[in-house]
Amino acid sequence: MKKTLLFITLLALAACSSEDGGGETFEPQPPAQTVVSENLIICNEGNWQSDNGQLSYYDGNTGKMTNQWFRSKNGIKLGDTPNDILHVNDTLIAIAVNWSNIIQYIHPDGTACGATENVPNNRRMCTDGKHLYITSYAHKCGDRTFTKGYVAKIDLKTKEVVGTCGTGWEPEGIRLYGGRLYVANTGGYSFSEAHDYETTVQVIDAATMKTLRTIDTGCINLYGEMSQAGKYLCINSCGDYYDVRPKTVILDCETERYHVFDFPCTYNTTDGKKFYTVGSEFSYNTYEYVYHLYTIDPETMSATYGIYNSTVTEKLKELQSPYELYISPYTGNIYFTDAKSYATAGFIYGYTSDGTEVFNPQKIYINPAHILAIPNYTYK
Repeated sequence: MKKTLLFITLLALAACSSEDGGGETFEPQPPAQTVVSENLIICNEGNWQSDNGQLSYYDGNTGKMTNQWFRSKNGIKLGDTPNDILHVNDTLIAIAVNWSNIIQYIHPDGTACGATENVPNNRRMCTDGKHLYITSYAHKCGDRTFTKGYVAKIDLKTKEVVGTCGTGWEPEGIRLYGGRLYVANTGGYSFSEAHDYETTVQVIDAATMKTLRTIDTGCINLYGEMSQAGKYLCINSCGDYYDVRPKTVILDCETERYHVFDFPCTYNTTDGKKFYTVGSEFSYNTYEYVYHLYTIDPETMSATYGIYNSTVTEKLKELQSPYELYISPYTGNIYFTDAKSYATAGFIYGYTSDGTEVFNPQKIYINPAHILAIPNYTYK
């Protein structure tokens, strides 16, 4: 309380100095802060079309895991298949609830604070702090129609769609760099609709929501996570599940050149310098999964087997159905999930960068697919 009052007083003094116009303007500095622990929010997709998506919440101070967290905070269901979660700022978190056709907004304490309800079949998100950008497989957004898919631009103050841009078929991953949106088109509905798989990353001007160009990667079905380390993007290519094998595409957003690796990166994350990938390769020819574990250095465009250390690598190899991989930007801890049979409760695991367990494996809910860390600070 004393520190808060002191900071407010300093702000008031600075305002008075500026208004007087005399002498130097005093610019107060916020108190130094150190991350002492972190909480986790886990999006459990549930079963598609079962309306049983849930949030789980791990309290880093108490070590307690709470399932059905959103429902306990708000008295309502989250919805059907939460597909992405994004920390917009200190007071706002966005959740793309795919099959409920809404973007649900919550505060970090879990309380709901609004929704955007006219972006159906929504997928992945990114933000510039003022706007939310989200991909959609649908062909409508309000009164606008699209031949293929689109990206919607949402004003975070009003929660209203203020712009759209048509894309290729079934756009998935989206990231922002240099005022440009990079959107991975998949063509993932090719098995049920009369079109081919996509191979392109679409570049969109975020300010005008106009397409600038497309980058043809030559790799089909760019579906899955898209992580970003500075100017580099890590993009998964699923292949066709028959004869075209999956790959990993690393895209340099400055030169817009790319490098292709001959393994998938279905679940990928970054520590800001390197990409860490768990690739799930499925074939309808064999009905078997093959998993690949690699670390990619985008500066050298080189890949090495394993993730973080031998402890993490070996634990990942033991999982029945890897379903998410996430590195906290605050602590560097690595978290990953196992969806088990995809129909029963999954588990989350956590390790420090040296291989120490953050907590014992925690049972959460069906298909735990997305993780978000919220830091706990101490102030000096």
